[in-house]
Amino acid sequence: MVRVVLPRRRAFGLLAAPFLASGVARAADDWPTKAVRYINVFPAGGPTDTLSRIVCAELSELTGQQFIVENKSGSGGNIGTDAIAKAAPDGYTIGLYTIASQSIAPTLYAKLAFDVTKDFTPIAMLWSVPNMLMVRLDLPVKTLDELIALARAQPGKLSFASSGAGTTPHISGEMFKQMTGVNLLHVPYKGSAPAYQDLLANQVDMMWDNIPGPLGLMRGGKVRGIAVTSSTRHPAAPDIPTMAETVAGFEITSWGGLCGPAGLPPAMVEKCAELAKKALESPKVKAAFAQQGATAFWMSPKDTGAYRAADEKKLAPVIKASGAKVE
Repeated sequence: MVRVVLPRRRAFGLLAAPFLASGVARAADDWPTKAVRYINVFPAGGPTDTLSRIVCAELSELTGQQFIVENKSGSGGNIGTDAIAKAAPDGYTIGLYTIASQSIAPTLYAKLAFDVTKDFTPIAMLWSVPNMLMVRLDLPVKTLDELIALARAQPGKLSFASSGAGTTPHISGEMFKQMTGVNLLHVPYKGSAPAYQDLLANQVDMMWDNIPGPLGLMRGGKVRGIAVTSSTRHPAAPDIPTMAETVAGFEITSWGGLCGPAGLPPAMVEKCAELAKKALESPKVKAAFAQQGATAFWMSPKDTGAYRAADEKKLAPVIKASGAKVE
C-alpha cells in the first residue's frame, strides 16, 4: 500500500475547495444583497446616461436593490472603463460596455491602462443606436450633398464636434472625411453635453451624436438634422435620410452593454444577464428606449464579447486610414 502525504496547505486547499465553491454559488444565487454601483463612462446628460438610467431603474425594480449610476467620464470613456477594470470582481461594481472604449480605443490610443480582452467580463448587450449628423441652424446647408459641396469649397474651415476622441461620433466624422474627401476640423469634448453647448452657440459647425440627443434638439428647433448613420432610416426620424443615401456604404452604429471586471463568478454573470434581458423586455423600458431612438439589443455574455471583438476588427482599418491617433 502506497501512502501519499500531501503538504498541509495543499491538503487544506483540496478539502476547502467544495466549501468555497458552494459559497460562491450561494453568493451568486443571493446577488444582489446590497446596492450595485453602475459606472457610466460618459458624462451626465448625454444619451448613454439617459439610457443607462432607464435600464438601472428597471433592474432596481426587478431586484429590490438600487443600481446607482455613477458618471466617471474622460478620455473618450477610458477613465470610467479603467475604473470598471480595477473594481473588485464581486458583482457590486459593473458598468457600461461601449463601442468607444472597447472596440475603437484599442486601435486609436497608443497606450491604454486596460486590456479589453483580459480585464473585463462581458455580461450582456443592452441597446443599439445610430448617430445623427446635425448642423447649426445658420449653416447654409439643408442636405448632405450641400454640406459636402460647402466643405469642398472651404477645405479645413468647417469644424465638427464630438463627445471625445475615439467615440462613434468622432469615428463617424472620420469616416465621412475619408469617404467624401472633405477636410474637416475635429473638435473633441469631454462628453456630448459640453459639445452641444458650443454647437448651439455657433462655436462649431456640425456634430454627429447618438440619436437620442439630436432628436431632442431637432424637435426643439435648435439644430438641423441632416442624416443618420444606420443602414436604413430611423423610425424616430423617418424624414431624415441615411448617410448611405448620399455616401454609398456609409454605416456605423453605436452600442452599449453591461460588463464587470475580470473574474466575476460565472453564475453571477448569467444571473445578471438574465435580469438585463427581463429589463429590456419590459414595456416601460421599450417605450422609453423608443422615445430616445434606441433599440433593445440583448445578447448573451459569450455573444457580447464576440460582438465587441468583431467590431474592433471591422473598425480598425477605418481608424488607421484616418490617421487619427491619441498618444
